[in-house]
Amino acid sequence: MLIIGIAGGTGSGKTTVVNQILNELPADEVCVISQDSYYNETHGLSYEERTKINFDHPKAIDFELLVSHLNALRKGKIIEQPVYSFVTHDRTQDALITHPRKVVIVEGILIFNNKELRDIFDIKIFVHADTDERLIRRVRRDIEERGRDINEVLTRYQNTLKPMHQQFIEPTKNYADIIIPNDRYNTVAIDIVRTVISNKL
Repeated sequence: MLIIGIAGGTGSGKTTVVNQILNELPADEVCVISQDSYYNETHGLSYEERTKINFDHPKAIDFELLVSHLNALRKGKIIEQPVYSFVTHDRTQDALITHPRKVVIVEGILIFNNKELRDIFDIKIFVHADTDERLIRRVRRDIEERGRDINEVLTRYQNTLKPMHQQFIEPTKNYADIIIPNDRYNTVAIDIVRTVISNKL
């Protein structure tokens, strides 16, 4: 099994890179695990309290569960990924049954912050994008997909996202084996990733 970590700031284009890699592999040989599924459960908090959580800080992530799930997959076991709701800011009662695959892709903004998790990755990829480009994508996504209003998005960006990116995300670029400058169609970088995957497999 090959476990690939794909990190990068919010709106950097991680999903695009993940999809480009998925297109290169047979569907039954690869699965994707999102860091977003592993936000800590917040059942005991009111909705108001949940909205005040800093979701861009490593403390918001249940790294212990994510690490144990990856170790289980590597041993050939099936896992139940949590399902997280960005509307309620909490885990739902559902679970995503995930089977071991030849290639497991883990993507998320903070996945290189945890040493135990970093050590599990066979390949570490960081997707880099221009700050303005990331902000535009984040604003668009939060309004269209998550029902936020523009003031809420911009306030969160200014007070939380930007400082957290500078403190916790940008520095982890140093852990990456491959840095992909995201211009949406970076075929050379994807070709290199594909070659590395083929050689490892």
